[in-house]
Formats: sequence, structure tokens, C-alpha cells
Amino acid sequence: MAAVRRLGVIFRSLSLSSATRNALFRSPVKDNRCIPRGIAVAVGVATGGAVLYCYYSEMCGFRGRKAPINGIGCRALLPSLPAVAAKEKAPLFDFDESEVYMSSHEHRFRLFSSVEYEGQLYMTPQNFIESVTMSEPRIRKPWKSLNKQELEKILSDTPPVWKGTSKLFRNLRERGIIAYTEYLFLLSILTKPHAGFKIAFNMFDADGNQMVDKREFLVLQEIFRKKNEKKGRRGDVEKSAQLSMQLYGYQVAPINSRADENMMIDTTLLVHFFGKKGKAELTFDDFYRFMDNLQTEMLEIEFLTYSKGMTTISEEDFARILLRYTNVEDIRSYLENVRQCIPDEKKAEGITFEEFRSFFQFLNNLEDFAIAMQMYNFACRSIGQDEFARAVYVATGLKLTRHLVNTIFKIFDVDHDDQLSYKEFIGIMKDRLHRGGRGYKTVERFTSFKSCLKKELAGSR
Repeated sequence: MAAVRRLGVIFRSLSLSSATRNALFRSPVKDNRCIPRGIAVAVGVATGGAVLYCYYSEMCGFRGRKAPINGIGCRALLPSLPAVAAKEKAPLFDFDESEVYMSSHEHRFRLFSSVEYEGQLYMTPQNFIESVTMSEPRIRKPWKSLNKQELEKILSDTPPVWKGTSKLFRNLRERGIIAYTEYLFLLSILTKPHAGFKIAFNMFDADGNQMVDKREFLVLQEIFRKKNEKKGRRGDVEKSAQLSMQLYGYQVAPINSRADENMMIDTTLLVHFFGKKGKAELTFDDFYRFMDNLQTEMLEIEFLTYSKGMTTISEEDFARILLRYTNVEDIRSYLENVRQCIPDEKKAEGITFEEFRSFFQFLNNLEDFAIAMQMYNFACRSIGQDEFARAVYVATGLKLTRHLVNTIFKIFDVDHDDQLSYKEFIGIMKDRLHRGGRGYKTVERFTSFKSCLKKELAGSR
């Protein structure tokens, strides 16, 4: 917005007096009148420069970071600078949509990952936190290359699974590595209802002994690798092979060669689950606790970002969190609903972490909720607060507080009739549920830039 204001100032500064224009841009014609052709040129140049300045400011935030791989990059506007860090490697290839196909998860993993070992990219625990709770990395650096001794030292700090807490990722921060297939596994945990934890465990427990060993867990990576090989990858062959190497740690390998656990590089998750020697086994109780702790930790991080040390967040901030990573274009109208419809004495209550957590547990059961709504014949009409609370309880067993339900209704009740549009609510919440899988789209930033530009130009007339 600041950049756009500068554009308005440039336009206004070009509003010269008639005499000055004649003196500066005089072009004699037959009737001795001056045609200010110079003004047209000057305005064109100034406008082009200002728009370029605005666009770069909006898209890059003047942080000089690399643009998303499949988006419009700031690198086209600025000269590239050589990396100077001793143990950091610049990306070997910058991939483009026209050169190699990349899924949204692959793009986001590469965007947030910061570590490379033997050609394969890894996230740190801090990278994973940022990928889930932020639109973009705080700082985009070249990938840091680890040697064997550095990796062993990092993994030596990994606690065993029975010492796991809801602060595991925050405590480890940069002292850990997470492979791409593990990233997908962790993302799936974030959207799983508690009832699905047992199903997930049984999928790993191939021999049905209620214990998962390292070899059984490694089947996960083999499944993803085979799936990737089966679908193939469109685009430049060399860059496709390089991308596969970065994500899976191989270029061309026989299907069965990676199944041998001795060929796998140990990661933080493998050491956490199976110990430094890889001989420990994972029980369902440990697995359940890990999944529950991970969900809790990510929610705590988001909650604490807005609570600023308090025990509650405001209803308005709750609305902001719900609408992040959704396709809602005008969030302001939803926030205005909260400001106008919730009395001041109710706003003082705020949303507690338990209420916050219970709502996101409900989101993880969204499909069951949708089925319950269809059974109640509510799917094609608006519903009231009591009907909503009853459907949530039937589908999930969760009892949402009256204040939380009222807040949800005030956020989404666009026509102020104390009724909730089921279809609109479900659509928006499905977007929010899959928050970790979508990056911050370039088109969203450009839309914001365009609306900002239009507003400023209208005000300068």
C-alpha cells in the first residue's frame, strides 16, 4: 500500500502548471500552440517505473528472497548474487512449470527446506513449523550442506519417543532433519481425527503384532517412491531426475533397492521412533501420543502467536486464524461481522485454548459432520446454533461451548439472521483444513496489489 501511495504522489507531482509545461515540453506547430508530448512520455515512464516498483514491493516485500518456484519471481527484476556462505549450496536447478511438473506439496517442501545431505533435501523441525503456520519462510537461504559428522551430531540430540512432548519440534528447532516422505506423513497427521490414529498405526503394523519396527515404517517411503515412479514426471528429463533426487534421495534405482533399511539415511523421526541403533519398536500408545502431541504443538504455536502471553485470543483473531489459507477474497467483511455482532461484554471472554483446540478437532472430523448434516436434512438449508451444536456432538462426540458456537455463527452469518449457510461454511472449512498443503499463491498477492493500486488511484483523482 505504501508503494502505491508513492505512485499517487508521482502522478500528482506531474500536474505542472501550464506555463511550466510549455517551457519544458514545447513542440512548435503551425498554429503556434504547444503540444505537451513530453508529458505523455514522462507520465508513461513514471507510471511504468512506479508500477514496477509497486509490484516488486508487493511481491517481494523488499526482502530479496527467492520467489515461489511455480510463480512469478523477483529474480527476473533483480540481478542474482553469488552465495558466499562457506557450507551452503545454491539450488542446482531452478525449476519452472514449463520445464518440470511439481505438485503443491513438492513445491512447498522445496520452498521451506533449508538442509541438504548427499543431494537430498530436508526440512528442520523449525522449517516444518513455519511451513504449517506461515505463508512463506521467514528467510529464504541457500540450502546448507551437512557432512556425516554434522548429521550425526544433530541426530544425537533427538529424544526417544517415550520422552516426547507437545514441544518436541520447538525444542529441536534447527537440530533435526525431516525427509519429504516424512513431511507428507506429518501433514496427514495434522488433519487426522483421533479415531483415525488406530487405522494409521495398523497400516504400518504389517505383521499385526501391535508393534511397528523400523523396517515396517520404512515401507511408507517405499510407497511414496513407487507412486512417484508410477505416475512419472512430465517435463525436462534431467531436471525431473534432479527433483526426484532432491525429494527421494535417488535418481534411477531399482524398485526394491530402497527397501533395505541399511541404505536409508537416518532422520530425526526414525531416531525418535526406533532409537539411535534402529532396534526399538513403536507401540500404539507411543504412536498415539506422538500424533496427539504434534497436533497440539502446531495449534499451540498458532494460538500463542495471537494470545501474546494471555490465556485467550480475541474473537476477531480467532476469525483471522480460521480464514487463513482459504479462498475467501474479502476477509474484512467477516471480521466486521465479529466486531458488530458480538457485544463488548462477550468480547471480554475471548476464546480459550481448549475451545480453540476443540474446534480444530471438530475440523478433523469434518467429513463425519457433513454426513450427520445430511442425515438431519440440513445440507440444503441454513441451520441454527442448537442444530449445529447437536450435529457436531453426534459426529465427533465434542461438546463445543455456547460462546464458541455463537462466535462461529457471528463470523459466518453474513446476512445477520442467526443462521449458518451449511454449504459456504463447509467449503471454507475444507480449505482451512488442508492448510499445510498449499503455498501462498502468487496470484493472491497480485490480486491484493491490483486492488491496492485501484484504491490509491481512485483517491488521487
